[in-house]
Amino acid sequence: MKREVVGSMSEWSGVLKDLFRQIDDGSIGLGHIQALLERRDPFAAESFQGLVTEWEGFYQDTFGIKADFSNLRIPEKQPGFNRLIIMAEGMTPQRLYDKCGEFFACWKWTGDSLDNVVAYSERTSKNGAYAVWVRDRVEADEEFKKLSADEIKAKNINTETLEERFIHELKYFRETRAHLDLRNITLCAGSRDSDGVVPSVDWLYDKLEVYWYDPDFTDDSLRPRQVVS
Repeated sequence: MKREVVGSMSEWSGVLKDLFRQIDDGSIGLGHIQALLERRDPFAAESFQGLVTEWEGFYQDTFGIKADFSNLRIPEKQPGFNRLIIMAEGMTPQRLYDKCGEFFACWKWTGDSLDNVVAYSERTSKNGAYAVWVRDRVEADEEFKKLSADEIKAKNINTETLEERFIHELKYFRETRAHLDLRNITLCAGSRDSDGVVPSVDWLYDKLEVYWYDPDFTDDSLRPRQVVS
């Protein structure tokens, strides 16, 4: 079936001329073109430039990292998911846990480095920065209480990794001097150890706690945090 070309050659010529002009003056960059080819909004980052700039300042102040997220792919925002989380390149579980420890008390259910314990995360910033959206709430998602990590996976629910939960905590604390999960527990179903055991994070007895649960375990207080990626 032959496709019709929308617009005349002269119209296309004018559009392409303007496109190349904007590429030449820097108004449009490689990231914009790549996003367009992938059928994404090429100007999503500009739409949330205030949030992106805020995250650049956070990494500068908290980690001493001069980050540039101007060309970062920002996922399409969905209703109810109002908190943007940006993971800078090189954010590992142990690095983030240690950084949390510089601001408040922390405890983890292992004497080993979390970089050795966490064998898998659905998303990592090992090879570059990325962004996700989460619900902006103190307690983990009540909609998914009593769902095990196995059930979450079977339902294809995209949820926070351990690394994302740590950076979520750090950013929230720097903004409010308060903490997440005061009454419940985030099941970081997006991460696993080598045996498939699932990490969790909560705030208990005035400290951040990292614990582990079998992938089929359920409890009213154990909930994932859904993400849009």
